[in-house]
Amino acid sequence: MEFFSNEMLSPTVAFAFVMLAGLTSFITAAFGAGGGLLLLVVMASMLPMAVVIPVHGLVQLGSNANRAVMTFKHIDFKLLAYFSLGSVVGALLSSQLVMMIPLDTMKIFIALFVLYLLWIKPTATKQSSYVADSLYGLFTTFLSMFVGASGPLVGSYIYSKGYDKLRFTASFSSCLTFQHSLKAIVYTAVGFSFWQWLPLIAAMIISGTLGTWLGLKLLKKLANEKFKLIFKVILTLLSLQLGWQFVASL
Repeated sequence: MEFFSNEMLSPTVAFAFVMLAGLTSFITAAFGAGGGLLLLVVMASMLPMAVVIPVHGLVQLGSNANRAVMTFKHIDFKLLAYFSLGSVVGALLSSQLVMMIPLDTMKIFIALFVLYLLWIKPTATKQSSYVADSLYGLFTTFLSMFVGASGPLVGSYIYSKGYDKLRFTASFSSCLTFQHSLKAIVYTAVGFSFWQWLPLIAAMIISGTLGTWLGLKLLKKLANEKFKLIFKVILTLLSLQLGWQFVASL
């Protein structure tokens, strides 16, 4: 594992990150959400956030791209197109402010908004609104540059459309793939050097591919209603955790 480590990361921690990437990809593929934020929290406990957000973003790009490819025929391409359009605008705006916005304040707003979408807002129709999809792409991509994991926000919005489990997973993964691609471009543009992290990132993506493959096998065996319940519970717990982090920072 020495090949995957560097001056900021021991071989033991690098190995733990690779194993965790597989586990968290399995969780997200099987249950719809949770893996990305779990990986972010663990990485943030061992590395500076200035490193965690871009490295985590590139790992998540690989993980979500794998899921999108494996569920390609179920993607809602209309949603993806409008979401991507808004995401480009969000990335351009964030490139002017990256690393300058207080993160703890954002956490409580994200937590409350996810809980609202999950528990209060009536379930939307399956028809995509190009305005809402584009604005949501803009909003979540902008936030993603600062908080690292926008999965709960994107997931709760797509959940509100009432898709079945495979259409949800495919559309969610494709939107996040595009979003994390923009994140990699923005962080490269502002001067982050990915080179010393590429061996670790590659190993984590490979591990994540196996986790995704196993997770999708479990997903196909889950009943739709059971999948939606598990997804809702996971996002609720993650939102409460974000809210607690905000309270603890006061």
